[in-house]
Amino acid sequence: MKFVTFKHEGIEQVGILALNEQGVYPIKSLGINYDSMISLIENITDHEMDLLQKSLTNNDKEYISIEDISKMPPIPNPNQDIICLGINYMEHAVESARYKNEAFGGDRPYAVYFSKRVNTATADGDYIPSYPQIVDSLDYEAELAVIIGKDAKDVPKEKAFDYVFGYTIINDVSARNLQTRHKQWYFGKSLDGFTPMGPCIVTKDEFVNPPVLRICSRVNGELRQNSTTDLMITSIQDVIHELSQGITLKAGTIIAMGTPAGVGMGFIPPKFLKPGDIVECEIEGIGCLKNIVK
Repeated sequence: MKFVTFKHEGIEQVGILALNEQGVYPIKSLGINYDSMISLIENITDHEMDLLQKSLTNNDKEYISIEDISKMPPIPNPNQDIICLGINYMEHAVESARYKNEAFGGDRPYAVYFSKRVNTATADGDYIPSYPQIVDSLDYEAELAVIIGKDAKDVPKEKAFDYVFGYTIINDVSARNLQTRHKQWYFGKSLDGFTPMGPCIVTKDEFVNPPVLRICSRVNGELRQNSTTDLMITSIQDVIHELSQGITLKAGTIIAMGTPAGVGMGFIPPKFLKPGDIVECEIEGIGCLKNIVK
């Protein structure tokens, strides 16, 4: 199933996409009463998930046309900062070190984790602010994001996917000058509007474990990133296992799994974003997240 958050007639709702993806079924119209995606993730039962799946398959309810809704990020206001992996594709490690070795180079025997502040995520179709007064090197990063479905603590690696609710797309927008200036990446990754997310959350049962999906990005139609998620250095199960040894990963936690090669700073000369650019981040089986730089 593909879960979405949307507005219809000014009211924020959670829904599931029709199989033809031309409409949305509000979950409340199907007898499932959750007011937000976080509440749903934290509380939905297997029985309720089965009811939603049957309703979707039976196709006996009237949906709301995609044309009549306002799209929102699937999790508009995350409860916590997003956990991100840095340098988690080998070719991205190479291009990053080439851009600024003192910031991105060196040996990394362990996964690189950092956090990204998200006051409000940016929806598919919304604008990415460029902050020209403080940013001179705006960049994009297409990433697979894992949504934790139940509190995870001391999770064995072989049980990791038991704790996954589903997956979405994140564009980890980055101000490279701020990111490299401050050494820690928090500021350069966390400006308001720097977390486009969506267009939906796809439940884990739609994929094999671990999911092997094509991931790409385009800027103004030009293919920039083009890879597959099986080329991650640190896997989803490794991340959930390692982090849960010392951190309780609460239901609704978002983990962004890193980006492949082809970001703007990886080109010679760099190809940074500018106002008017159209950025598309696409992952097979999830969809396409499209935003315009403002």
